[in-house]
Amino acid sequence: MGENQLIIRCTKCGAKNRVPENRVSENPKCGKCGTTLRLEIFDAPVNVTDANFDREVMQSSLPVLVDCWAPWCGPCRAVGPILDGLAKTYKGRLKIAKVNVDENPGTSSKYRIQSIPTMLFVKNGNLVDQVTGALSKQALDVRIKSFI
Repeated sequence: MGENQLIIRCTKCGAKNRVPENRVSENPKCGKCGTTLRLEIFDAPVNVTDANFDREVMQSSLPVLVDCWAPWCGPCRAVGPILDGLAKTYKGRLKIAKVNVDENPGTSSKYRIQSIPTMLFVKNGNLVDQVTGALSKQALDVRIKSFI
């Protein structure tokens, strides 16, 4: 792949389609069913729950950084504004999701979240990396660049 390509999951049939980044604005169609592909563009973190985790994270056409946090956690609150900024920086290339572990015990249990903040890196429906602890903007930026 010489040029940057995005993998966009078809909302109708679920097929993964490779689309050159410079052709996304041309309304690409699914190679399997012909449905027009919809590119998700997020410029702010999205709140995710146990109920919508699979749809928002595992079925996302974009790589997803999931911030597992709680409102009483000081380091979690410190990372929040960093993630807000990174969501704008990586708009259209990365989705940042936030899961409140106190309100969503199913997700925290499934991914064995024992300390917060914990960040899950999910790409093409697979957990590819996990890091625990508050990272600086620079450290997160390095991880994100290697991830996307």
